[in-house]
Amino acid sequence: MAQRSGRIEDARFITGHGRYTADVADPSALTAVFVRSPVAAGRIEAIDTEAAAAMPGVRAIVTATALAEAGVGPVQAPLNLTGPDGTVWTAVNRPLLATDVVRYVGEPVALVVAESRAAALDAVEAVDVTYADASAVTTVTDALAPGAPLVSADRPGNVGFAWAHGDRTAADAAVAAAAHQVRLTTNVSRVNAGAMEPRNVLVRPDGERWEVYVSHQAPQAFRGALSGAFGLPAEAIRVVAGDVGGSFGMKMGPLREEMVTFFAARSLGAAVRWISDRTEDFLSDEAGRDMLMHIALGVDADGTFTGLTVDIEANLGAYATGRSQPPIFNVGGIAGVYRTPVIAATVTGVLTNTAPVSAYRGAGRPEATLAIERTVDKAARDLGFDPVELRRRNLIPADQMPWESPFIFNYDCGDFPKVLAEGAAFADVAGFPERRRQSEANGKLRGLGIAMCVEAAGGPYKRTSMDYSDIIVGEDGRIVLTGGAFSAGQGLETAMIDLVSNALGLSPEQFRYVQGDTDEVPQGKGMGGSSAMISCGSAAMEAARDLIAKATAKAADRMEVSEADVEYSEGTFRVVGTDRVVGLAELGADAAASGERLAGNGAFKPEEATFPNGFHVCEVEIDPDTGATTVASYAAVEDIGRVLNEQLASGQIHGGVVQGLGQILQEDVVYSPGDGQLLSASFMDYSMPRADDMPTIRTAFSNVETLLNPLRVKGVGEAGSVGAVAAGLNAVNDALATRGVASFDMPATPVRVWEALRKASPEAV
Repeated sequence: MAQRSGRIEDARFITGHGRYTADVADPSALTAVFVRSPVAAGRIEAIDTEAAAAMPGVRAIVTATALAEAGVGPVQAPLNLTGPDGTVWTAVNRPLLATDVVRYVGEPVALVVAESRAAALDAVEAVDVTYADASAVTTVTDALAPGAPLVSADRPGNVGFAWAHGDRTAADAAVAAAAHQVRLTTNVSRVNAGAMEPRNVLVRPDGERWEVYVSHQAPQAFRGALSGAFGLPAEAIRVVAGDVGGSFGMKMGPLREEMVTFFAARSLGAAVRWISDRTEDFLSDEAGRDMLMHIALGVDADGTFTGLTVDIEANLGAYATGRSQPPIFNVGGIAGVYRTPVIAATVTGVLTNTAPVSAYRGAGRPEATLAIERTVDKAARDLGFDPVELRRRNLIPADQMPWESPFIFNYDCGDFPKVLAEGAAFADVAGFPERRRQSEANGKLRGLGIAMCVEAAGGPYKRTSMDYSDIIVGEDGRIVLTGGAFSAGQGLETAMIDLVSNALGLSPEQFRYVQGDTDEVPQGKGMGGSSAMISCGSAAMEAARDLIAKATAKAADRMEVSEADVEYSEGTFRVVGTDRVVGLAELGADAAASGERLAGNGAFKPEEATFPNGFHVCEVEIDPDTGATTVASYAAVEDIGRVLNEQLASGQIHGGVVQGLGQILQEDVVYSPGDGQLLSASFMDYSMPRADDMPTIRTAFSNVETLLNPLRVKGVGEAGSVGAVAAGLNAVNDALATRGVASFDMPATPVRVWEALRKASPEAV
């Protein structure tokens, strides 16, 4: 496949021609603004909307009572999970608007619809809600404490679900019998997705149908959610997601505010628009990560891993739903790339008075990698092993692929020793001691962080799904390529057009890529799980083959020969051995003239998830006088299977690395204990990484192609974040260990690093 420089979609983005939901003009649209709870826990005693409803420009005020009267019940992604004791865990019912109780600051209580935003904001202030405050719990430790206030009355002990896998008795015994037991408890901080484009939606009538323009990463699924919640046939709803300015998993599922806006528009029979502001995003968007992990690794005297146990307490926020399961779906990553013979794990989902937590780039993969890779680094430091050598001794050999893991994930292919060797050389790990000496001479602490990561992509594992693509030849010869996958910035327009234009031997300029419109793409998986090229790319190749087959038949009819006598090349069908030809564009025009369309259709469902893997190396410098941490260098070698576009693949890794390092260095959603107030509700208080916080991120590829899909790709969208969280935190710990800091958790803000150094060495104060 030819490699291009740049992306097709960038031309419109950098010239201001991107079309986001808020760009959809509708002068008639009313404005929606939500009334949100100012308390994290409490009972709603009364809602008085009379004064607000009488204010100028106010058209409606929607409360939970109106939803109940219309028969619109709680809406959430379903949960059906069997726990280790046989308990079947289902979802905690999530009303679209809070009914009798509120469970976190910012929970929507009512919706004001007015003729202008100013009028709506004034009316929101006039809605009088009386709350009976209660104590709040915001961390898993507080929520699981005996006698803690309950977030939901039907969840004793604030346990939203419990899950376990593996032979725990055998794993505990293997760890206990080892020459060394390496134990670690580590916190994974909560992060905000921080999408450039906040959530927003425009709902408007279109005859007997409804048009929904929304910033969402799976529009087909959102149409299904609307259909189910409001009792409408799917055909009565058109969902359009145009360009989307970032999502990372957060803009997925039956989003609450968007669904209430749909209800308001239907009730009024009018167009209604809601645009979240940044504070609302911090208050109400689904957050990411937020776990406490307890790990035990058995290591024999020669460095061989004997057993592993991992216990995860995952902060679910205020509701347990199907969206709460990333820690379970991807916990298989704790096995890593190693031959550990026995592994067991538990995941306890814990309810707290905070915004719900769900998928965020990697969706449990970075946390699983952190569990094993940080523990391996600790084992190397505590037991006197070189961190690269300790990993090498325990790697799964390439000649033992496919590998049947003792814990969930079975790897179809890979060469982990090769990735390690090439990664260590690429990052010049051997030269680190000299770089450390140079840093120390300059009064800085230098740390080396290594992470070998492996993840399931194109899944979830054992739960793969179908994706779709069509290729439609227009009467003017232009070709429409549709994809059920969804791009929220990752470059699918370029990747898909290049893929199909190469397959058909046509110029990319002939193509128009269409995504996100359920009228044109009624079926699709959307964005998630690094699956776009695995599933949708493979479907597009099937569509190309189907198009050529159908067009060959039409060409044979037109030229009055058998199909076996027709060959195809670069948009032209030729009778073999003659100069008789007909073009693909002509056949498209013929089809249009007869009221048909010339199209190839493709669908593909992977038989199983793939396993991209890599070797990430991060080096940091810490100023011991200020606690300031600087990322000195970052390098990663990844096996992503066949590389379709190296520039796009590297860009995906770069973006994920920055998100992972941002979490390690600075990002942290903070709630006040006791009252649950959000203390990091703006970018004044929540620090996002900037370009000058990052070094040049170097990437290389060491690929073993998979046979699980026809493109032989493994996925790349989440690879950077999966490796960076562990590599970054390992680097910080390695630097701090030189001053006696035994263990340090994210984020490595200057004040936290400074305090850790002073606590370890009081004499340095």
